[in-house]
Amino acid sequence: MADHEQKAVTADVSSGDMIFQPILEDGVFRFDCPPNDRDAAYPSLSFVDSKDRETPIMSHKAPLYTPSFECLLEKQIVKIELPSGTSFYGTGEVSGQLERTGKRVFTWNTDAWGYGSGTTSLYQSHPWVIALLPNGEALGVLADTTQRCEVDLRKESRIQFVAPSSYPVITFGPFPSPTAVLIALSHAIGSVFMPPKWSLGYQQCRWSYDSDKRVLEIARTFREKGIPCDVIWMDIDYMDGFRCFTFDKDRFPNPKSLVDDLHQIGFKAIWMLDPGIKHEEGYFVYDSGSKTDVWTQKADGRPFVGEVWPGPCVFPDFTQSKVRSWWASLVKDFTSNGVDGIWNDMNEPAVFKSVTKTMPESNIHRGDDELGGCQNHSYYHNVYGMLMARSTYEGMKLANENKRPFVLTRAGFIGSQRYAATWTGDNLSNWEHLHMSISMVLQLGLSGQPLSGPDIGGFGGNATPQLFGRWMGISAMFPFCRGHTETDTFDHEPWSFGEECEEVCCLALKRRYRLLPHIYTLFFKAHTIGTPVAMPTFFADPKDPNLRKLENSFLLGPILVYASTMPGQGLDKLDCTLPKGIWLRFDFDDSHPDLPALYLQGGSVIPLGPPHQHVGESKPSDDLTLLVALDEHGKAEGFLFEDDGDGYEFTKGGYLLTHYVAELQSSVVTVRVSKTEGLWKRPKRRMHVQLLLGEGAMLDTWGMDGDVLQIMMPSEQEVYKLVSTSEKYYKTCLENAKRIPEIEEVSGQKGLQLSRTPVELNNGYWILKVVPWIGGRIISMTHLPSGMQWLHSRVDINGYEEYSGTEYRSAGCSEEYNVIEHKLEHAGEEESIMLEGDIGGGLALQRKIYIPKNDPKVFRIDSSIVARKVGAGSGGFSRLVCLRVHPTFGLLHPTESFVSFTSIDGSKHEVWPESGEQFYEGNLLPNGEWMLIDKCLGLGLVNRYNVKEVFKCLIHWGTGTVNLELWSEDRPVSNQSPLRISHEYEVIEIPKL
Repeated sequence: MADHEQKAVTADVSSGDMIFQPILEDGVFRFDCPPNDRDAAYPSLSFVDSKDRETPIMSHKAPLYTPSFECLLEKQIVKIELPSGTSFYGTGEVSGQLERTGKRVFTWNTDAWGYGSGTTSLYQSHPWVIALLPNGEALGVLADTTQRCEVDLRKESRIQFVAPSSYPVITFGPFPSPTAVLIALSHAIGSVFMPPKWSLGYQQCRWSYDSDKRVLEIARTFREKGIPCDVIWMDIDYMDGFRCFTFDKDRFPNPKSLVDDLHQIGFKAIWMLDPGIKHEEGYFVYDSGSKTDVWTQKADGRPFVGEVWPGPCVFPDFTQSKVRSWWASLVKDFTSNGVDGIWNDMNEPAVFKSVTKTMPESNIHRGDDELGGCQNHSYYHNVYGMLMARSTYEGMKLANENKRPFVLTRAGFIGSQRYAATWTGDNLSNWEHLHMSISMVLQLGLSGQPLSGPDIGGFGGNATPQLFGRWMGISAMFPFCRGHTETDTFDHEPWSFGEECEEVCCLALKRRYRLLPHIYTLFFKAHTIGTPVAMPTFFADPKDPNLRKLENSFLLGPILVYASTMPGQGLDKLDCTLPKGIWLRFDFDDSHPDLPALYLQGGSVIPLGPPHQHVGESKPSDDLTLLVALDEHGKAEGFLFEDDGDGYEFTKGGYLLTHYVAELQSSVVTVRVSKTEGLWKRPKRRMHVQLLLGEGAMLDTWGMDGDVLQIMMPSEQEVYKLVSTSEKYYKTCLENAKRIPEIEEVSGQKGLQLSRTPVELNNGYWILKVVPWIGGRIISMTHLPSGMQWLHSRVDINGYEEYSGTEYRSAGCSEEYNVIEHKLEHAGEEESIMLEGDIGGGLALQRKIYIPKNDPKVFRIDSSIVARKVGAGSGGFSRLVCLRVHPTFGLLHPTESFVSFTSIDGSKHEVWPESGEQFYEGNLLPNGEWMLIDKCLGLGLVNRYNVKEVFKCLIHWGTGTVNLELWSEDRPVSNQSPLRISHEYEVIEIPKL
């Protein structure tokens, strides 16, 4: 503690080194600005026990890396400089690359439908970074604040946090490995709840199965086809008018009977509950909540009312213990209908018809003192979803203390793994989102949330057969495994894509069920120790820099899963990068080009079960298989955790933890039990030992579990022959497999065809993604130096597009464009793309997008309506048309964003969201330039145009978006007189206000 006193600084210092105190355990330090800031910090909502953050411990260790701070304009800027060659990971639920070096994210829970690789705020907030040092050691850094926080990793080897003052920074390590960092983190924020074993099976969902008859039809089809599945989900349409805790009397008249029928064939049922409660007298939930005074309030003290699915809604204030108890009692009663699990959605909280997509930051939460007391919404926004999940979890526990609750939450905060699983939100049915799903699951695991997975096949749009089959092959190895799609898409059950895809899905899920004993054991370790379940490949050798950027492989304990996420590139065309050491490939006689490759690390023993249709089929007496891979010393070890699969008897000794070892001595491999823990008796069952030799070749033997089993090793020549034969057989299987057809799009009109690959322009300053097949629109516009994605849209709507009229959506917004010219950057030439779409009447919309070689900081768009062929008698002129350039920009900070320009008459304008929709023309027209400014970022997006071509400008503020439109004059065109608007974009820095 003497070091702590020496580092103390006076309270009037606004910058310098932070002061530290050791907390929790050796190697964990709390850093603060001067002492008055320590006193001003709010309680921790991430720690299991906030007192642990406040209580110093005696330690002789001092931190190796001390953050510096600067306090400026009520913001606290914290920087940690680390050695050159450090790699960054973590940052929670984020899209994009696995290694976060060069990225910036903002912790602000956001309803982010159809997010992209550059989206900077998703549904959950984890102000947490793992730094992997050049020597393989790791350091964890947590900015312990619930408020909006900028996590900036753009500068090499530097971590920077920016958030409202005052907050402490907690460092974990450096420790010898990233695993050690995550174990230490779990001591602070808690480990994942122990999931019921059935929740690790495959789960089927869509928005929505519209009746109990349809639900049973889906469940029975799984059983008839022999495809493993354990859970059916009910989305919002089961409710009566989207009122939570109710059931539609016509379509779900008897939920208890439905669940009984599902239970009889081995299915569990999970039902959705949202936070938005319909503002309607006579509705029992609203009346009860109003009587108990549970609603979140506006600044004037009246309940806040916002629009969600049921229409006008009020929102429980989960920051109060009395409100959490009220919600828990509703959940308790709700589970009497046979509810096995609950799905908390829309709990960022999402609010429709709001510029910010959420409730106003001025809203008031009357929080408990231990959470921070009465605060506005900006303080509690990021933990609203976690507190809702906590209330739901506690309600399920009240309903039955002998069952483990299962809750899935969309919104969360670091620490929410104590109460709920999560998924990666509303992704899209395309190959980019398949690829990103691996990194997203891994980042959540690196941030303390091991129980996660994506919507298999993508939520938005229609998957193609190959995309869906490949996605199932990969996701069958993820910790959480659920297929889900949105309304108005084609069916996305495994049998919906043809026989070949169905077979691949069935094989993939049978793999998962064979590995369930191993996966369940990994969750026992995650729950009791704090280790992750799915890990990046570099965990196998943190010192190896070649593993740090691998994004198409991951570890399940000692199993390496290697997958292709590229269309047309199956396993047979994949070159695997393996960590150093012994890695032996295996499969279940099911090798297929659309399934991942599986490898077992030398020195490992893993347990396998049979490929059941559902978890309830498994019995302790089932045959057990041990897969063994010896290390270079001829040894291997592993263990198996077993219990009832539900309840809490395992906390009282009601379990069996078996440690198995294998050892090669004098050409004999001996496999035996080395140690057991727990009060369970070993079941009487046969045990099958499979000893891997390489390239899928193996030796095996049978015996009884608990006995000493032995395998005689053949000569080296015989081993070589076995391996060679197995390798040939494997290649033959891949060549002869029934391949899933490479269909580019799904036939029919239902849903969106999102599986095509966008055209990308990239010059080092800008990355633009263009989809020619729907309106030719630009769907993504990322400025690389700032890391800001100014535009990111759904593929089917918004983004940058043009119309041929003044109507809201007119010709041009959905027609297919043809790419008539595409030049990549070669030998200093500019990169460009030319698109053209037929809009009828002999007219075409034409657009050229290009990045000038002499000015790479800008990109330019030339849009025009041209006459291709006009009919006789028209005088050579077309119908009346208007070229309307229509970009929709996402607002990262909606309340801190505005449009600024100087009009032709010299008047200056600032247009804010509350102004609604505004037209500017004549002398009020912006004089060739206007700018979208984000005050928080200190950035402005400048749009320059030819003022002679623009007759009207429109500003339209939407829900978290703004349109900055350029309109031409309204007139007919001829071959000689096209309508044309040329404009360009550039990002400039603005002094932060």
